[in-house]
Order: sequence, then structure tokens, then C-alpha cells
Amino acid sequence: MEKVNIPEIFAEDVFTDAVMQQRLPKSVYKQFKKSTEEGVELDLATADVIANEIREWAIAKGATHFAHLFQPLTGITAEKQDSFITAPKADGSVLTAFSGKELIKGEPDGSSFPSGGLRATFEARGYTVWDTTSPVFVRHDAAGTTLLIPTAFYSYNGEALDQKAPLLRSMQVISDASVRLVNLFGKNAKSVVPSVGPEQEYFLVDEQKFLQRKDLIYTGRTLFGAAAPKGQELDDHYFGTIRQRVAGFMKDVNEELWKVGVTSKTQHNEVAPAQHEIAPIYANANVAVDQNQVVMQTLKRVACAHGMKALLHEKPFAGVNGSGKHNNWSLVTDYGENLLEPGSTPHENKQFLLVLASIIKAVDKYAGLLRESAADPGNDHRLGANEAPPAIISIFLGSQLEDIIDQYVAKGSANTSIEGGVLTTGSTALKDISKDATDRNRTSPFAFTGNKFEFRMVGSRDSIASPNIVLNTIVAEAFDEASERLEKAADFDKEVDSLIAEYAKAHKRVIFNGDGYSDEWVAEAERRGLPNLKSIVDATEVLASEDVINLFDKYGVLTPAELKAREEVKYENYGKVINIEALTMIDMATKQIIPAVIKYTKALADTVVAVKSAGADASVQAEILSEVSELLKEAKTALAALKTVTAQATEKEEGVVQARFYNEVVFVAMDALRAPVDKLEMIVDKEAWPMPSYGDLMFEV
Repeated sequence: MEKVNIPEIFAEDVFTDAVMQQRLPKSVYKQFKKSTEEGVELDLATADVIANEIREWAIAKGATHFAHLFQPLTGITAEKQDSFITAPKADGSVLTAFSGKELIKGEPDGSSFPSGGLRATFEARGYTVWDTTSPVFVRHDAAGTTLLIPTAFYSYNGEALDQKAPLLRSMQVISDASVRLVNLFGKNAKSVVPSVGPEQEYFLVDEQKFLQRKDLIYTGRTLFGAAAPKGQELDDHYFGTIRQRVAGFMKDVNEELWKVGVTSKTQHNEVAPAQHEIAPIYANANVAVDQNQVVMQTLKRVACAHGMKALLHEKPFAGVNGSGKHNNWSLVTDYGENLLEPGSTPHENKQFLLVLASIIKAVDKYAGLLRESAADPGNDHRLGANEAPPAIISIFLGSQLEDIIDQYVAKGSANTSIEGGVLTTGSTALKDISKDATDRNRTSPFAFTGNKFEFRMVGSRDSIASPNIVLNTIVAEAFDEASERLEKAADFDKEVDSLIAEYAKAHKRVIFNGDGYSDEWVAEAERRGLPNLKSIVDATEVLASEDVINLFDKYGVLTPAELKAREEVKYENYGKVINIEALTMIDMATKQIIPAVIKYTKALADTVVAVKSAGADASVQAEILSEVSELLKEAKTALAALKTVTAQATEKEEGVVQARFYNEVVFVAMDALRAPVDKLEMIVDKEAWPMPSYGDLMFEV
């Protein structure tokens, strides 16, 4: 087996800062850094020098094309590739070139991507703008080698049509607010960066079996499927030995990611059969978002090379663990201090406690908005079931921090911190070990896990930009409100304690350390007045609230028009997704399932006649025939109903009205069709069933 030297290959396909220093004239490099760090405009002459060096570096890597890589509101990345070729010379030869203008700006179609009404069909111009804070890199695939340039995407009129632009705005907002707050504690911070580490879950299935399932091809999830005899009941897949075929896939994924600078660190089997996870080391939020998009693309591309398909849908299989993307979020100063590091005696760390209390306040105040940031059609299947957090936003702090918060609620200050203690192993062969001061809670959607918050709601297909935009902005507001009070305070220390106590008392309702999966918590959350937005349609309505509109507008993260556009895109996308799923079910039931069952009933009927003619008892065969026929009739009736309501949905007023009809009527009709079909799968001869089963898909990888 070929040996891999990680330090040698890491970031070899990235135009890193070290490469820039090596290749660029000092004056050009200095101007570039000034442009990146201070927002100074990069003149075209300097950009031309940088572009030429990037071109030469990329061509040496084998690149023939370049593309601006951007993240439209489709949830995936987009690119338009151009070769480095310039106009041919008179002698028939050709030159290659890449200008500063081409590096800085591109012009993709601005109307063919979701825009929520910001762009009409005839208004085609859009702009991609080079993001100098995220490095360019080359990608090797079947098309050859392509230079990829991370960019933001704007309409002709300057509205953000993507995820990156508002993310970068929110990062500036949280940096400014954090610097303002921590410097009141005597620090000298110049910037604060949100640090993010996204854990990515996914399923792997055999490609040939995938291609026999129209539902997986068209929608990414199984719309029909009876449970396999074995699921995840024994928990034997979780952290189990990785199958050799999958291990080979993971090896290639890691090498691909390391080459483009993604710090792929953790890999393991997840809870459900055929489910796995990959996780990187933390990066600043912007780079983490870009790299997670690369991770998803790489999983899909490498899976194909191994004869498999990577499923990123949040719930590709009913009845087993769904896939999420845990967004680990913290704040780090330019001098390396993590603002969410409690220290060994957190009750004495007033800066940390005020940061913590402000985050609690922000999450409670904007719980609906945080829920909306993780809302997509696939997540509606996942939230609240099988390993996923519920749709109710709550915060897990652990016993140590909750005890400190309780002390502030009771008496306005804290004097003690619960200590961790020792875990006794009970064996002379093993050493006793120190134990953390608090346990973890995997049922919490927003959990403090030592020195960061883990937002567990995000769907496995989703860009992590949206939740980080929300977290950055809502926490910035809370920090600014605290800073404003402290700047006016006559007694700083006293005011810090007063703010912590005030926020603790007002927002303690959002803290919950118990079982988030329990029915008791749903009832308790309702009693506390916490929102329970069960569907994407319910959650999207939050974007129209005055508080949310004012929040984003105040900080310049999203204008009211940009926010309204995102609301419309969410409704439109939900309707399209459910419509595609409904039409796929109709197609599969009409062309595959019902004909297969009819053929099977004929075989049964022939068997009944033959057995009776032979003078034997055919009651068993007749009973099975009767049961199958009844379920077939039920399926046919449900199919007709689904056809009717799907047609009705297209006539509804676009927006929330149509989305709610899809959610409350069409989706229910889809479930009604699935029920008898899944029962039929358990009866009909496997050889007669027209598609691979759950067992085939999950256990034969």
C-alpha cells in the first residue's frame, strides 16, 4: 500500500500565504495583505501581478481552466469554467493569460439562480467578487485540473444572492462587538474571529443499487421502503470496525481533502448501518463554510470512483438515525484567547460569564430565528427523532455552569464552581482518571461542550453559512447591549455582576440539561413559553417578524429586501422539493410498484387455482392473495388521492400558502401512499419486488 506523508501533501494544491510570500514581490504581497486585513481596495496593477503568479502556479499543477466558486441560494456551490486560452495568434499558436480583472470579478447569470424576486428572468447580470480571505486552490477530477477562486455573488443592483456575502458581513459585526466588549475588561483585542468546526454525517450505498431506486436518484431519499430485519438496535455499527471498501473510500477522501488544505481529522461509523462521519479541525467561519462545501463535493466524487454513492440527505432511510452537521462555534481573539474558555474556576471568570450570559440571552430572544437557520425540507424528517435534537431550541450548560447561573439567579453572584473529581476504574491494570465537571447531552440542540457551543440542528446537506450568520449577528447584538451598559457604569465590576444576574433570571427558561427527546420536555417547553416550530414552513415565518428584520438591517448583514428574498426562496424551494417527491412517488407507484404487485397477484391466483385443481388446501395462498389485493386497492386509492392534491398544490398562491398546502396536505397524502406499499414489500416475493430493499442498501456496501 502506498504510504502517505501528511505534512508533504497537506495544502499542496492551495495557493497558501506561504506560497504567496514566496512567489509575489514583497511590495505586492504587502499590498495584498493590507487589502485583506484593512479592506483597502486592491488596484488592478497589483491584482494583475497576483493573477499572473496564480496562473503560473495553477498551470504548473496542470490547470487548464479557472472558475469563480460561489454559493447561491441553492445550498450547493456553483461555478462557470473558462480556459486560460486567449485569442489565437496569426501564426495559429495560442497564448494563455489570466488578468487581475478576471481574478477579482466574474459575471455569471444573475437570474437563473434563486433570488426571491430580486432578479427578474430578463435581468441576467450578476457579479462574483473574489473573497481574498479564503485561499484559491486547484481541483483534480475527470475534467482535468481547475483553478477555483472563492467568491461572493451579487446581483447587478448590489444585493447579496449567496451565503458568503452575509456571512462575511456577520463576521465583521461579531468581531466589532466582541472587541468592544473584551476591551472593557482591560484587553487589547484588535479582532475576534468566529471559529467553526462542522462534523459531517453521510450514508454510503452501492452505486448499482442506488441506480435501481428512482427515489434516491431524484430526491436523495427513499420514499418507499420497509424496515430491514436489523437496523441500529444493537448499536454495533457505531464506532465499529470500518469495512474495507469504506476504509478505502475514506483513505482517498482524506488525501483529497488534505491536498486542498482541509484538516480532515476524525472519521468513524455512525449509529445507523451504512452511516459515517467526518470532521475537521476548527477554522475561521468563512473558511470552514467553504471547506465544508468542498467536503460534501469530495464525498460524492470519491464515492463514485469507488462504485458507491454518498447520500447527504438528512433522512435517506426511515426508522434509523438521520444525518446532521454539528456546527461547533466559538470566538477567538487575534491574540489567541477563546472567549468561551471557562477556565478552572469559571465562577471567578467574569468576562467568560458575561459572554455566556449574553449568548443565553441571544439564543432565548432569537430561538425561532436560530431554528429557522437549520430549516430545510429534509430536516423536517429528522428533528426530534433518532439521534437528532428536537425542534425546540434549548441550551445545555452542564451541571457546573448551570449551578453558577443558579447562584446568580438566587443571589446576584457566584462563589463556587463544581469540580470534576476522579473516575475510579476499579482495576489495578488501569489508572484512575480525572473526570470533567459535567456530562454531555446529545439530545440538546445547542450544547456547551467545554469551550464551544455545538449547534446540532443543522442538516447534513445544508450550508453551515446560515446558522453562523445568525449566531454571529444575534450574539453581536447581545454583546453591544452589554457594552453599552458597561460603558456608562459608575462601578464596572458591580455592573458586570448585575448584567449576568439580570440575563440569567430573564432567560433561564431556555436552559435545559435533561432529555430533549422526552414527551415531558415538549410539555415543559410549552409551559416555559419556548417556541416549537416543527416544520420548515413554521420556521420560515420567523423571517417576516419585525425583530428579525430590524436586527439584520441594523447590522447591515441582510437588508429587508435580501431577507424577504430568502424567505421567498425557502417557501419556493420547499414546494418544489415536496412536489418532486410527490411526482416521484406517483411515477414509482404507477410504473413499477403497482404493476409488480399485479403480476405477483396473478402468480398467486394461478397458484390458488393449481393447488385447488390438485385437490389440496389452497387457503393459505388464497389468504395471502386476499391480503395483497386489499393492500393493492388501498395503494391505488392513495395514489389517486396523491395525484389529486399534487395537482391542486400547483394552483395555490405561491409563497407561504402553497408551502403550507404541500406541508399539511400533499406530505400527508405521500405518507398515506407509502404505508400500504411498505406493507406490500413485506409480503411480495423479493424477486418480484422492483427495487432494492433497505437491507440491500444498508448492509451490502
